[in-house]
Amino acid sequence: MAQRKKHDAGMKARVALEAVKGERTLNELAGVYGVHPTQIGVWKKALVEGSSSLFSGKMKRDQKKMEADQEQLYRRIGELTMEVEYLKKKVGLC
Repeated sequence: MAQRKKHDAGMKARVALEAVKGERTLNELAGVYGVHPTQIGVWKKALVEGSSSLFSGKMKRDQKKMEADQEQLYRRIGELTMEVEYLKKKVGLC
């Protein structure tokens, strides 16, 4: 069985943008890029639906929330690491 190809985000964006332009059919694009026409349709739909968020400012809010969550997780990792080190010393493993 053949392995699935992994396409980078830039390639997906290029193909989806060409599909949105409509200068070529999905089958023509599929032949050029070696991707199934259905997959190109999925990428095109994602581009069209996600493009409105570029201008809404929602991405910035989501990014700030993600950074805050990440900071909290790193803090928790630090606390747990300190606890583990303390318990190792307490038991005499170090």
